[in-house]
Formats: sequence, C-alpha cells, structure tokens
Amino acid sequence: MNFIIRESDKWQLTAKGKLAGGKIKTSVKLGNYIEWPESFDLSKLPAHQTPDTPVAIITSTKLAGYLGITANKLNHIFSELGWLKKSLKGWVATEHGLHQGARQNEDSRTGIPFVKWPETLTDSSLLLGSINALSECQANIRDNNQETSKNYCSVDGHWVKSKTDMLIDNWLYMADITHAYNRKLPIEEEIRCAFYIPIENVYIEHWDSNLDVKLQAKKNKKLAIYKKNKFKLIELTDKDFQNLDEVLPRQLLKFGIQAY
Repeated sequence: MNFIIRESDKWQLTAKGKLAGGKIKTSVKLGNYIEWPESFDLSKLPAHQTPDTPVAIITSTKLAGYLGITANKLNHIFSELGWLKKSLKGWVATEHGLHQGARQNEDSRTGIPFVKWPETLTDSSLLLGSINALSECQANIRDNNQETSKNYCSVDGHWVKSKTDMLIDNWLYMADITHAYNRKLPIEEEIRCAFYIPIENVYIEHWDSNLDVKLQAKKNKKLAIYKKNKFKLIELTDKDFQNLDEVLPRQLLKFGIQAY
C-alpha cells in the first residue's frame, strides 16, 4: 500500500505513511517500530489521497499557484472549511485539516506557525467546490420575476445588489470579519451604507468610475454626511477590485482591523 518500505533490514515510513499519521517509535524491547494513530482507517482516507501514489507536501503558496488563487485567499478558504484556524500570528491546522493531510510547521527564524498540504488537494472536491463558490462567474442570480433588487448571493448567504458588492462581501466573510450589508447610518436621514464593520465602526463604500450627474450628486451628498458625522470610511474604486487582497487589508489596518 506504499505506507512503509523496507530499508537496511528495517521498516521505514514513506511520505504516504507519514501523511497518514505513522510515527517511528523506539523501545528497549522492540527497538524501532511504527505506531499508527487510533483513528487510522484505510477506508476513511481523504478522497484525493490514494494509497498507491507518492504524495508531495507543499506550501499554501505553491498549492495556491496550482489553483490560480492567492495564498491568503487559499488559507481563508481552508479556515472556512474548518481545516485551519488563525493563531496570534500565522495558521494552525485543525483536526479536520490534519485528516486532509495537513502538516504543521514553524518558521525557523520567526517561530510563526504555518501549514503545508498534500499536493493532491488540487483534486479535492471539497476544496474545488469552495473555490468555485467564491468565483464571480459562479454567482447565483435570482429569478428576475422575484420582487427584489438584490440579485447576487454571497458565500455567507447575503443577497446583494451587484457583483462588486458580492466580491466585497465574500472577501470580508473569508477574512473572518463580521460585517453588515445595506445598514442604515445612525442618523435621522434614511441613508444606507454598502458595508459596516462593527468592531471598529468602519464603513465601506464602492463608487463606480463613470457616474452620471444624478449619481455623482448622490455620491457627493453621501460623502458630505460621512464627513459631517466623522464616520470612518473606506472608499473603493473599480481599480481596487483588481487586487482586493492587497487593498482591503491595507485600508482596514488604518482603522486597527487586522485581516491577515
């Protein structure tokens, strides 16, 4: 099954055996021997993990490159799946992550924990399904016959008005940042924000690059209200959506909110 191999009259663990949780132990009576976890069960190996092929263990950065996304986004997808959890700095594998083949590591210079993964996760239906759910192209559009102006469903279940709103909502959810959508500003006027982050009372607005006279006037009025009430505001433009993974963390950090 390629979990162990005979070398110099001794049994050694293969990469597959180590991935499955096997450990080399030593005792006075038995000498070196292999110990398997109580949970070890061939029938319960992850679907992407076959016992007859070697497994390369790689970083999130390399795995993300294979999947066509950023390492930060991949780690947050792992977190959403329950395979990772944030530490004070870095990431720690959960029990579910270990079952998927996660290997806990630590940076030798900084001591920051990080996790490596089996290369075969590129075939994981669970992982690929989560990535597809985040894709703009996979947005679920409501039936036009329904009486609603909110046509796009975000990963967290929020129905939002536009694709850009969906991208922001998905990003905040995957970054574990509690947020509200289309919340009324705490003023007498009936003015609503795009997004509100209660932890630091921060608002997020997105402005289209090409606004007609009417919409420009509406934008100016809204900005004047934010300024008058000294509300904390992050403004996003169309250009920012080309790299939200860099823009939003930098903007949020200005208000004391750490995304990564």
